Amino acid sequence: MTAMTAMTAMTAMTAMTATAAAAFALIAALAWLAVYRQWAHVERAAKPLVMVALAALALTMGAADHTAGRLVLMALFFSLVGDIFLNRKATVDSLGVPLAFLLAHLAYVFAFLLLGFQRWWALLGLVIAVPLGLTSGRRIVRSAARVEGVALGASVTAYLLVISAMVITASGTGRLLVLLGALTFMISDTVLGLDRFVGPRANARMVVIVTCHLGQAMMVIGALR
Repeated sequence: MTAMTAMTAMTAMTAMTATAAAAFALIAALAWLAVYRQWAHVERAAKPLVMVALAALALTMGAADHTAGRLVLMALFFSLVGDIFLNRKATVDSLGVPLAFLLAHLAYVFAFLLLGFQRWWALLGLVIAVPLGLTSGRRIVRSAARVEGVALGASVTAYLLVISAMVITASGTGRLLVLLGALTFMISDTVLGLDRFVGPRANARMVVIVTCHLGQAMMVIGALR
């Protein structure tokens, strides 16, 4: 009877996870379509809901049951806050947006450290993150400092260092899906930085939103499965 109850509970949890995954996929697709079609009202509603759906998926995978999972939920919360700030045009360039996403990256860093740190795997992340930081990252920092001052350049530098730490710690988990997610998320922030500070990129908004959502989904699933 106990075994049957356990199997029933496991089946119910699997069904909940599948439902949450489907909801995330549908809402994310709607947000991407809204960006592509320039449906501003739909985009403002759908973008925050993507993070809510991803958090629901994380909960069905047991995120609340251990510290690493709770840190993942914290990262999703700060990403949600960042998206909400972005929906308010008056705060797009305010401190709230970069601070929210910086805290999200930091939460992922600590979550990945709790999952384990394998030096040789971490070295792979270092080999990938450093060249990207020295090329695209340097261009972003220089342009930010030139256009809006040294203080912003320093802030962008700190932000890029945290993103690099996220990639390195993601790699250090030894979980390929987590690493791929972190790299995809890094691409999202890199394209956003290039478009914002260096110069407009074709289809930048579309690239940023798709890579942001896919990157976080891969990191969440890879960390919790």
